[in-house]
Amino acid sequence: MVKRKAPRSSKPKPTGRLRVGGFSLDLDRRCVVRKDGNEQRLTPKQCALLYTFINRGGQVLTRRFLMKEIWETDYLGDTRTLDVHVRWLREKIEEEPSQPVYLRTVRGVGYRFEAPKR
Repeated sequence: MVKRKAPRSSKPKPTGRLRVGGFSLDLDRRCVVRKDGNEQRLTPKQCALLYTFINRGGQVLTRRFLMKEIWETDYLGDTRTLDVHVRWLREKIEEEPSQPVYLRTVRGVGYRFEAPKR
């Protein structure tokens, strides 16, 4: 007898498009569309991570929370995976990835997403 594993997450998948500053996140097509029309495809993890940041804008999200929320693990021994995904997101949403405006590092804690004030 073969046992099937239950799906890892029973959360409903968000849909639609979220507009933030100079870009929008298209959840249906899993891409970022910049105001200049440039479109950047996202992996499922990148899309989930960016959605989480936008959805919790202004809040400091700890590394532990992000690893649990996106990778569904409590393991924090190596969080370079998170750092690399954040770097990839910055390359897709920031004008200057080395000087981020949207996705800010909170040293020793995690990250905070900030939409620029207009």
